[in-house]
Amino acid sequence: AESISTYKVEPYVVAADVYAVAPHSGRGGWTWYTGSAGWMYRLIVESLLGLRVEDGRLRIVPVLRADWPSYRMVYRHGSTHYRIEVSANGSPSSSPLLLLDGVAMEDGVPLVDDGTEHEVVLRLPGAPAVVAEPVRVDE
Repeated sequence: AESISTYKVEPYVVAADVYAVAPHSGRGGWTWYTGSAGWMYRLIVESLLGLRVEDGRLRIVPVLRADWPSYRMVYRHGSTHYRIEVSANGSPSSSPLLLLDGVAMEDGVPLVDDGTEHEVVLRLPGAPAVVAEPVRVDE
């Protein structure tokens, strides 16, 4: 609580400044005037969660640690929602499996703006996982 009352800015953005002079020592500033938050967002979504749009297709190539074996998210493309679940499938020697509405996909998920909701499941080799709560990503 003491750190929060000192820092005084949003915990989900990157501050451009952290003041070093009293009476504001430790206080963050310029949180919405920096491009750092946007780059951090892209780093998490594209590099960690592995979500990329290429040639009209959604590709998912996550980089997950062993102690974080799953995630769920909702991705919006126009008026269409893609509910995405990524987790380890329980077998370290198996191949990845990508499903769109229960149908196996070979080359990513084709993005369509049909106003409906689609389910995307990606099972990766590795230990079985408990699936996390979803995060939202709007295009």
